[in-house]
Amino acid sequence: MTRARVIRPVVDLLRKPKGPRDRQLLYGDGLDVTEQSGGWCRVVSDKDGYQGWLRADQLGPDAPATHWIWAPATHAYAQPDIKSPDRVSLSFGSRIVVLSQQDRFVETELGFIPAAHVKPVGTLLNDPVAVAELFLGTPYLWGGNSRWGLDCSGLVQAGLLACGVACPGDSGDQEWELGTALPQGTPAQRGDLLFWKGHVAWVSGDNMLLHANAHHMAVVFEPMDQAIARIEAQGDGPVTAHKRL
Repeated sequence: MTRARVIRPVVDLLRKPKGPRDRQLLYGDGLDVTEQSGGWCRVVSDKDGYQGWLRADQLGPDAPATHWIWAPATHAYAQPDIKSPDRVSLSFGSRIVVLSQQDRFVETELGFIPAAHVKPVGTLLNDPVAVAELFLGTPYLWGGNSRWGLDCSGLVQAGLLACGVACPGDSGDQEWELGTALPQGTPAQRGDLLFWKGHVAWVSGDNMLLHANAHHMAVVFEPMDQAIARIEAQGDGPVTAHKRL
């Protein structure tokens, strides 16, 4: 077993080499490489234990991150100047190694990133729903975990990890592991989670959900009673759990 980290902005974590995407990893995500075969690596992600396959050229030597991206997305520039060429875009949650700070920018191996967009590793946010709201309008993407595409469980995980709460990658495991189940009829409050078979949504306020869903193909707010009725009418069944963290 060897240590490595992701060196591309977003990579698909595949079920098998050249197989379907199960989840995604972000720049700087640490992992263990457990198997190598024909230019592919089987890995175990540090952040949630998820296992899958990545191309070997998407990985680099392990380097402990010093900071993480807390803006929805950011750019790395060729110089500490917003008018210089942008080299790469990074999503919320990406992990970077800061080499120095120059005025309003931090220097990294990718280029210069606005200092306002980074926080030191270990700095936690305190409202997972507010984190999820940063992704409002992000396109729906099955297995997605970035600002450029999210699914329902990716949205929940992004909010919880940023607040220091361990969270699995899939909605079924989230339903099993997260929070305390509440009796049917308990009034929902901000920060609760509603689960269906294969789906999860944040309660963001009074009779309002925030979720990534394939009906709207985006991260959206939706009235709770409307969502519950719509999901059941489309054949995906009733709410299976109401949980409080």
